[in-house]
Amino acid sequence: MKPKITVITLGVDNLERALVFYRDGLKLPTEGILGKEYEHGAVAFFDLQNGVKLAIWNRKDLAHEAKVSQTSPNPAEFTLGHNVGSPEEVDEVMAQAEAAGATITYPAHKAFWGGYSGHFQDPDGHVWEVVWNPQWEEEA
Repeated sequence: MKPKITVITLGVDNLERALVFYRDGLKLPTEGILGKEYEHGAVAFFDLQNGVKLAIWNRKDLAHEAKVSQTSPNPAEFTLGHNVGSPEEVDEVMAQAEAAGATITYPAHKAFWGGYSGHFQDPDGHVWEVVWNPQWEEEA
């Protein structure tokens, strides 16, 4: 498989609420909810970097499309990492996420490996890590 991930889709319980969180709270660019005219089709895409998109889709519709059973979400299944250019920027993004309605699960702190990071959950329980790693340069 050629490594080329282009869309990361998050299953959400309330598409409108998730749209407000990501668009208005985190300021991710989007055209809003598309595909309402299709059964199981309503989705919103957010532009990230280098052509990668974040999508939000109702959990029930995602389960229908993938032909899997909808089970209880588990926040420890994966995290989304948001790398930034400084410890101060970690603090800024964490404050922005909290103001948007995120739950801070681990406030920003010095990490044992020399970086600085914090974790939050979006309104649907997805875990994000906001991190500054002195070994990685932030990509614009």
